[in-house]
Amino acid sequence: MSFAIPLSKRKGPLFRQVYLGLREGILSGTLRSGERLPSTRDLADQLRISRTVTLLAYDQLLSEGFATGRPGSGTYVSSGIVARPPTFAESPVKVRLSRFGMAAQAAWSRVNFPSREKKSLPYDFSYGESDLEMFPFEMWRRILLRCARSAPVSSLDYASAAGNVALREAICAHLRRSRAVVCDAAQVVIVNGSQQALDLIARVLIAPGAAVALEDPNYQGTREVLRAAGARLLPVPVDREGLNPARIPAKVRLAFVTPSHQFPTGAILPLARRLALLAWAKRCSAMIVEDDYDGEFRYEGQSLDSLQGLDREGRVIYVGTFSRTIFSALRIGYLIAPKNLVNSFSAAKWLCDRHTATLEQETLAQFISGGTYERYLRRVRRRNALRRDVLLDAIRVNFGDRVDVTGGGAGAHVVLWLQKDLAEESVIAAAAARGVRVYGISKYFLKTPRRSGIMLGYARMSEGRIREGIHRLGHVL
Repeated sequence: MSFAIPLSKRKGPLFRQVYLGLREGILSGTLRSGERLPSTRDLADQLRISRTVTLLAYDQLLSEGFATGRPGSGTYVSSGIVARPPTFAESPVKVRLSRFGMAAQAAWSRVNFPSREKKSLPYDFSYGESDLEMFPFEMWRRILLRCARSAPVSSLDYASAAGNVALREAICAHLRRSRAVVCDAAQVVIVNGSQQALDLIARVLIAPGAAVALEDPNYQGTREVLRAAGARLLPVPVDREGLNPARIPAKVRLAFVTPSHQFPTGAILPLARRLALLAWAKRCSAMIVEDDYDGEFRYEGQSLDSLQGLDREGRVIYVGTFSRTIFSALRIGYLIAPKNLVNSFSAAKWLCDRHTATLEQETLAQFISGGTYERYLRRVRRRNALRRDVLLDAIRVNFGDRVDVTGGGAGAHVVLWLQKDLAEESVIAAAAARGVRVYGISKYFLKTPRRSGIMLGYARMSEGRIREGIHRLGHVL
């Protein structure tokens, strides 16, 4: 145990200073009741004083009942001592925040959803999460252990800011097959989840006051990152086919889009609009950020190529994550940058946190390159497709044509649009009273939404719970 006690020649006898320091630790709760104190020899070594001094201090503690001695074991804080609560100044020091600090503080109330922290309900249509029951954790543990055992000492030093080469190569190989992404490993920068990728993009490409086009509604993590960077947000309304490039305001040089499964409406950007968006970027000398957060999940027709795969001029920055397919706590994502921007993003990553954890990167590289990841994805797609079919059928049975549904073609959630006379919050509260948790869509709009809706995720629900949850929701509506 390490224990810091400031000592001074001007504060009286040293043993008294040591005694008072230990007593304060006991009374404040730093040293808890029944906790073993350091030996007099260890404490003397830590404080660089004579052991005689610490012996005198311990004698004082023992005589006053703050400590008890146990022969052959050591000295312990006496039981039954109630620590006093810490005291703080009534008026905390006022600190002037930076522009970023004020933006982050303002964002916290908008992104810290209380509904995610409430008690669990039996029918929870949560979204944005992977199916942990299906993930092959035993295989993951074996690969992780193998990587830990075989890791050379040199691999425990600082690593490349861009990430593990084997992982970057594995990501490229996978994305070329599954998403028609055109890249090589040198274009990949490994990040701590897609949220860090968005943050790095904002730091590198956005100056305060710059106009940025954003889908409306949109992912709050993107919106708040842009606000913190000082961007001027220009919302572009989303319809059933996603963002319309013809409605992007003039003088915009950067646009953020989710073309494969628009978040949160679920719209899929058709090929014609993808090509129009690329034509806009060329015409206006603009860049596009493609957030492909759940592009791995497509259920109807042929999967559309990524926007990045259609780009021939290096105008698309592709962002991906493993949070939706593996598990959120892994915190590994990636951005694929045009070659002329790779050094800028690698430097920004280095300035932020040097690099992402190396052992997890090596494990993920072997998980992908060994084929386990793609086999797991196939199982998840089949399971999600079944759950999606059950959800859409249950909505059809319980609601008929009284509601409109979007987002069923891909991803792992749909949006059930409410009739105009129904208030979103009222529906959420009434559903919770029946044991059903649903989530509103209105908080994702920059402008006031014309319609209310609720988001229904299905990645973690069994078919039986989906049917019963929608049946109960039917009674609410």
